[in-house]
Amino acid sequence: MNKIVYFLFFIALGTVATAQTKMSSKEADVLKNKVKVTANKTQSISSDFTQYKHLDFLSNDIESTGKLSFKAPNTVKWEYIKPFAYSVLFKGETLYINNEGDKSNVDIGSNKLFKELNTLIAASIKGDMFNDEYFTITYFKKDKNSEVHFAPKDPKLSEFIKAFHITFTSNGDVLEVKMVEPSNDYTQIIFSNREVNKVIPDAVFAQ
Repeated sequence: MNKIVYFLFFIALGTVATAQTKMSSKEADVLKNKVKVTANKTQSISSDFTQYKHLDFLSNDIESTGKLSFKAPNTVKWEYIKPFAYSVLFKGETLYINNEGDKSNVDIGSNKLFKELNTLIAASIKGDMFNDEYFTITYFKKDKNSEVHFAPKDPKLSEFIKAFHITFTSNGDVLEVKMVEPSNDYTQIIFSNREVNKVIPDAVFAQ
C-alpha cells in the first residue's frame, strides 16, 4: 500500500530556497478569491511539464518531462515522455498505468485514502485547496508571484505528505506544484504552455 501511495505522489513536490515575504490577511484573501474564481471556471487544462525529483542521497535531481491533461471534476493524466515513456491516468475510481505498453490498473475507489489523494491531485492542479478544515495554510509573496503552503491536518495523510507548496501567477493560475515528503525529499513540477478550457479529445483519456 505504501508503495502505491508514494507512486501517486511521485507527481507532487517540495521546497526550494527563495526570497519570501509573508502576506497580510487582506493580501491572502485577495489571492484566495482570485484563485477560486479561476478554478471554478476551469473545465480542462492541457500543459507541458518538467518534473524534478529531489532525493538527499543523489547529487543531482531526477528530471522528467511530459504532458498533463485534466478534465473536470477529477480526471487527470500524466504522460511522461523523457527519459522514458510512462503514463498514469486517474479516471473515475481507477488508476490506470501504462509502462511502455505494459498496462495495469489499481482500484482506488474502495480505499478512502486513495480517493482523498486523487481529489487532492485534481485540486492542486487547479490550485483550489483552500480548506482550513483539512490544511494549515500559509501565504507568501514570491517575487512577482504568490506561494501558498498547505500542511495536511489528517495524521494518516501526514505520514506521506509534509506539505503542498503551490505557486500562482498574478492571474491566479498554477505555475508550480510541489510536495514535500516527511523526509524532506520532494518533487517539483513546473508547468509551461498551459492551455485552459480547450477541448481535449476523449482519446487522450482512453485506457
